[in-house]
Amino acid sequence: MRNTTLIIPALVVLVAILLSSVFIVDEREKALVLQFGQIKSVKEEPGLAFKIPLIQEVVRYDDRIQALDTVPTEVTPSDDRRLVVDAFARYRISDVVQFRQAVGANGMRAAEDRLQGILNPVIRAVLGSNGVTSNTILSADRAGLMARITTQARQRALPLGLEVVDVRLKQTNLPEQNLDATFARMRAEREREAADEIARGEEAAQRVRAQADRTVVELTSDATRQGDIIRGEADAERNGIFAEAFGADPEFFEFYRSLTAYERALKGNNSTMVLSPDSEFFNYLRSDQGARSAEGE
Repeated sequence: MRNTTLIIPALVVLVAILLSSVFIVDEREKALVLQFGQIKSVKEEPGLAFKIPLIQEVVRYDDRIQALDTVPTEVTPSDDRRLVVDAFARYRISDVVQFRQAVGANGMRAAEDRLQGILNPVIRAVLGSNGVTSNTILSADRAGLMARITTQARQRALPLGLEVVDVRLKQTNLPEQNLDATFARMRAEREREAADEIARGEEAAQRVRAQADRTVVELTSDATRQGDIIRGEADAERNGIFAEAFGADPEFFEFYRSLTAYERALKGNNSTMVLSPDSEFFNYLRSDQGARSAEGE
């Protein structure tokens, strides 16, 4: 009975020691076994691992790709148009031992602060280099600039045990103090373009109106000329008919002319005429013999 009482606590202690000496490394992480702050072993492969209980400790680091948003950085391209660039970087721990030695026990927070201190100067250096203008940054050429930033940041991050996968520019804006001036300049440019378009439109309208007026004048003149020609031909034909009729029966022609004159003179409400009674206009009203009757009198 006494032996059983001693064995059970001993087994418990033994199991506790065994459990504290075993740890599992997840496939998403790397681990360091430390003994009094010194690195004793590195566990980069997933699986079961061992350590000395109570003396050694396990520090785990995420082995997955991490993302870091940079602090918006003001850059000055070669055309002196200042821009505020917002970027982000993707990185991972490439050398866990070097990483531990570089950042100490502060872990990822210290690493991101150090990486932040690398990215901002590199971004300013690349975007402010010769030949890089604001238009270059805002164009499709920014892909090449991001590649240059990634390459330089990767080289500077290696001593930290970090691998910079890539650096991307999220936003590129003008500084707040320049926005009003830029908007005013853009507004002035648009207004000038609108004024030019209006002036060109008015010029084109004037040309169209002048062409239309000239066409109206030409068409009216041609129509008048054609009308005069037709009217002259009609008058000539009418005179020929009158002459032929007069030659065939002068007396009937005179009678017809008088009736036509009466019809035109007494047309509408004009039924009152003031003429001398012996006027030749009334020859055929006084007698159906007309002029001969008047001559006979």
